Amino acid sequence: MNFTESSSSYRHLEKMKTHELLININNEDNKVAEAVRKAIPQTEKLVDLIADKMLSGGRLFYIGAGTSGRLGIVDASECPPTYGVEQGLVIGIIAGGDSAIRKAVEFAEDDTEQGWKDLQLHNITSKDVVIGIAASGRTPYVVGALKTCRDNGIVTGCIVCNPDSLVSKHADIAIEVITGAEFVTGSTRMKAGTAQKLVLNMISTSVMIKIGRVEDNKMVNMQLTNNKLVERGANMVMEATGLSQIESKELLLQYGSVKKAVENFKSK
Repeated sequence: MNFTESSSSYRHLEKMKTHELLININNEDNKVAEAVRKAIPQTEKLVDLIADKMLSGGRLFYIGAGTSGRLGIVDASECPPTYGVEQGLVIGIIAGGDSAIRKAVEFAEDDTEQGWKDLQLHNITSKDVVIGIAASGRTPYVVGALKTCRDNGIVTGCIVCNPDSLVSKHADIAIEVITGAEFVTGSTRMKAGTAQKLVLNMISTSVMIKIGRVEDNKMVNMQLTNNKLVERGANMVMEATGLSQIESKELLLQYGSVKKAVENFKSK
């Protein structure tokens, strides 16, 4: 069943006042977290599998089209600055290439062979994991990529918002977050997109914790890419070492991360 394309429960949206529009959209959004909660058992399996693969030298790929592809790219791009992992450990791929991040590329999602070709550009192997992201669960670009991955012994997962979808059939672990009809009929950038973003947050955050990129509740490996993060890091060093703010900042900048700064301080 294709719930994401079902007709909206609301009619004549153009006649609603602004307050009514916002309240109704928010009412629909409130349903998303519970839908995500129901998919935690499958998400847990996928997180544990990805962490094991990464600790054995593997990578994580997200692949999707349109909004789904963009969400994967956002999640992948945030892993290096947040957790200090190398570029390329988590990779987002979108149908139509980088230009599709900003502007829709016509019919890119309909090519069943291009997804695998795009993955091959990264020398994908059986050490890696590929997660297909598709609200409808039927995007040909994603279906073709996952099918060929499995044919080549590569573990696959998916994040979809319809039950028993074609994408799910080609995933070893299928995360199905059933968000139902959208406020604007078929506009899956809304509830479905929110659900996918929540699941991606859960996956990448949990994986990074499990592979040792977080200590206590701190981003001790974050990259120092702006003044705000330098100040945050200096406060972490100060808390861990008892040094002054100035001394902590100097130590942080000398070693480049909270983890290394604290380790070097404690080794003296």
